[in-house]
Amino acid sequence: MPIPNHVLADLPKGLRTLAADAMDAGTKLERREFLKLATASGFALGIFPAVALAQVKNDEQVLASALKPTQQPAAFVRIDRDGAVTVTINRLEFGQGVQTGLPMVLAEELDADWSKVHSVHGNADPAYVDPVMGMHLTGGSTAIKNSYVQYRELGARTRAMLLATAAKRWGVDPQSLRTQAGQVIGPRGKKLGFGELADEAMKMPVPQQVKLKDVKDFRIIGHATGRLDARAKSSGRQSYGIDMHLPGMLSAVVAHPPVYGSKIQAVDDAAAKAVKGVRAVLRVPSVWGGELVAVLADGYWPAKQGRDALKIQWDSSAVGKVDSARQLAQYRELAGKPGALKFDADVSALSAAAHKISAEYVFPYLAHTPMEPLNCTVRVTGAGKDAKVELWLGTQAPGWEVATAARVLGVAPESVRVNVQMAGGGFGRRANPRSDYVAEACEIAKAARASGIDAPVRMIWSREDDVKGGYYRPMHVHRAEIGLDEKGKVIAWDHVIVGQSLAKGTAFEGFMLKDGVDTTTVEGMKEPYDLPMRLSVHHPELNAPVLWWRSVGSTHTAYVMETLIDEIARAVKQDPVAYRLQQFGSQHPRHKAALQLAVEKSGYGKRQLAAGRAWGVAVHQSFDSVVAYVVEASMKDGAPKLHAVTAGVHCNLAVNPRSVEAQVQGGALMGLGMCLPGAAITFKDGQVEQGNFNDYTVARLTDMPAIAVHIVPSADAPTGMGEPGVPPLAPAFANAIAKLTGHTPRELPFRAA
Repeated sequence: MPIPNHVLADLPKGLRTLAADAMDAGTKLERREFLKLATASGFALGIFPAVALAQVKNDEQVLASALKPTQQPAAFVRIDRDGAVTVTINRLEFGQGVQTGLPMVLAEELDADWSKVHSVHGNADPAYVDPVMGMHLTGGSTAIKNSYVQYRELGARTRAMLLATAAKRWGVDPQSLRTQAGQVIGPRGKKLGFGELADEAMKMPVPQQVKLKDVKDFRIIGHATGRLDARAKSSGRQSYGIDMHLPGMLSAVVAHPPVYGSKIQAVDDAAAKAVKGVRAVLRVPSVWGGELVAVLADGYWPAKQGRDALKIQWDSSAVGKVDSARQLAQYRELAGKPGALKFDADVSALSAAAHKISAEYVFPYLAHTPMEPLNCTVRVTGAGKDAKVELWLGTQAPGWEVATAARVLGVAPESVRVNVQMAGGGFGRRANPRSDYVAEACEIAKAARASGIDAPVRMIWSREDDVKGGYYRPMHVHRAEIGLDEKGKVIAWDHVIVGQSLAKGTAFEGFMLKDGVDTTTVEGMKEPYDLPMRLSVHHPELNAPVLWWRSVGSTHTAYVMETLIDEIARAVKQDPVAYRLQQFGSQHPRHKAALQLAVEKSGYGKRQLAAGRAWGVAVHQSFDSVVAYVVEASMKDGAPKLHAVTAGVHCNLAVNPRSVEAQVQGGALMGLGMCLPGAAITFKDGQVEQGNFNDYTVARLTDMPAIAVHIVPSADAPTGMGEPGVPPLAPAFANAIAKLTGHTPRELPFRAA
């Protein structure tokens, strides 16, 4: 039986496109063919993992259950007899607070007793896809934004089922009942706890339509709430992926080549095998081509000692060797000529401009360096068609890991289970379309079994492995030519960006790389200012792997836009705040509100600063949220010093203001880190020159200024807050420096005095 149109219309966008493409190609899309299509694609695996499809034999039942698994309360809510409520989150918790935020949303509509609410991670089952993107993904600051309505409805559906159960017991109309703090309250003060009703309630029909609360009636959402994971983390009891222990488990450490894609000429592993506890030395394929060498041992330390004792001769003759000095020269040459066009405004007026601003900006590669290094534990049981695979790791995209494990280990996707673990940070590194470190762990487990070692394998990268052999925020060069008329109005803006594409060679290339322009490279350009800009892009290809870094393209575009806007304001002798407000007009009320709030709370323009200090201002929208910073900075012994930061935030309704505050503070510190001397990844002869925090700078406690966060009140549905705190900090700091020195820093990180 063919797939009916109404079914196709209800599918997630990614799978709907997949199905439509197949039908456009002339395929008669029967139900069985559709299921095969859904499970054959790596992208679709993130939407409808075969692990769920295989549980039901009848195709009609499969489609009925798989259409909207994201709406089924049974997958998300468990209520114990004592009234404890456990909420399953469809995202990775890695510091952003989603393990508290999503339960708050669900508990609000459920009318749960918040003191009895707990949360756990989901997995790669279809219930836990992002309901908007249609795939398993924690990224793009979408967790609360995309699941806000979903989790409210899940809570409301569960509440309706509890009410129906209580009404049935008491023989009354459900409309006569109400809920409060984990109880159903009936006529004459009768009460039943949720725990007394839960087993029966979960067997009730799931209502398709539910009425949600009015925002004014919220008692959980919008209130500053302590994190559910705070006690475990502050006491050291919280377990992460790196803490995984299984009976008989072995640890693996890998020797990566100094230049990406190098091959092995020879390996002398005698000294490695002599290390006490080393069980095997294995050669495994690399996702970059060639081979890697893995040392398998009884624990991490003997595995690392064994790895360090290896003597490997690498052959890098056939691969490109990135060199930062040569790369900068190449980028500067490309920036001098137009590339693929994003905006095509007429810039001929530049030649007649009364005043011109010419600027070149340089941004280095950046490493992610989450506090918990990369790791993945793999257990394979059985053999052949009966083999089963389990993974334990903190991953932002469990669907991708299912596809990778299935491919590497030669099993069906439904035979792979991903157990999502708490992660100690990620900043984009744990959302890799190539699943590089997961593929590596699976290759080691495969090689171990082939050598007769049948044991779970926990692979751990060291900090040096990550800094020297991971993925990086791309290096970029911007060049801008801006023309102003006699009244200071911008009449032409010619802009070129040079940087590697994040989408090239990934599953995202088809819709993120448009007409030669990677959309992530140019996000944040021009907005929110109505400017006559010609913007073009060059995407050179180099042997240096790149990946999104917290706030993606806005890490560099916000800096360029906000420092140039400040420079224009100075050129026309206007206050930078007044100039921005004038540019916003009535078209950007959220930008205006965020900036005005930051200005008001900081005392900008009203409070006298200490001698030697200056104000700096920047405002930027990313992931649908606006953050404005007003900062105080000085020059101390020739080096810039940040003293205070005031943030104005417009993220619509703040589900948990305490988490928003923490996200902005963390984002500001990360933005500050981009400015500090030594915060750069550089290459020489194809090799990364940095290795750990001794030579790769990150912001530390002593760098942390006082940060005050203020949120614009709103009842509108929330927007993303995981990343927007990062981009505007560096330009606000730079604008303060420009006031103190007369020169805008054009290169990050700032140079040491």
